[in-house]
Amino acid sequence: MQNIYDNEIFFNGYSKIRENENNANNMFEKPALFSLLPTLNNKTVLDLGCGYGEHCINFIEKGAKRVVGIDISQKMLAIAKAENTHQNITYLNIPMEDIGELQERFDIVVSSLAFHYVEDFQTLITNIYRLLNDGGVLAFSQEHPINTCFSNGSRWTKKENGEKLFANVSNYSIDGERESFWFVKRVKKYHRTFSTIINTLINSGFQINKLIEPVPTSKMVSDYLEYKDLLHKPDFLLVKAIKV
Repeated sequence: MQNIYDNEIFFNGYSKIRENENNANNMFEKPALFSLLPTLNNKTVLDLGCGYGEHCINFIEKGAKRVVGIDISQKMLAIAKAENTHQNITYLNIPMEDIGELQERFDIVVSSLAFHYVEDFQTLITNIYRLLNDGGVLAFSQEHPINTCFSNGSRWTKKENGEKLFANVSNYSIDGERESFWFVKRVKKYHRTFSTIINTLINSGFQINKLIEPVPTSKMVSDYLEYKDLLHKPDFLLVKAIKV
């Protein structure tokens, strides 16, 4: 289990991206994720890979009666405990791979851009299913499989003037570990095809309720030209599944 967010160089680089109010998380991933959530009033929520704890405090503000946020990163949790604390929030410094040890049951399990760091997706989903109450909701976002598959070569095919024509895809059909450079070398992520993700959920007993692949509106592209890339390929995949 790689704890890349406690790497000082990585953490500082990531923090600078999040300081930009118009980052992709705020513009696309977060609104899509929250659109998948049911009413939170009087609900218990488990946040997997809670990071700064921003979502945890938001869940409380929306009426959740108890929130448990877990993260492998001590640096992330230090900020969560300093900036997003509440008497009904509990933060635990454990990896997602260890949630099988939890004895509570939850109405909702949420995860924002963390599942692609987990190697054993089947066990993770099995544990989540056990932790949910009947009729409970799993809502998660992850890097889109079109992105996680890529492992070598140039990411884009471009015109001579540098204009991006289309995104290149490699080894999409091969599930498994990928390494990339993102602030530091050898950042580990795990690629799974779209069918692997969906079938793992179905075979574990979940019913798929909704999928989202966020794309920018024409106004967003006009205001933020860098997000034109998302018309070629979505950055994120979001899934809502129900325990039946």
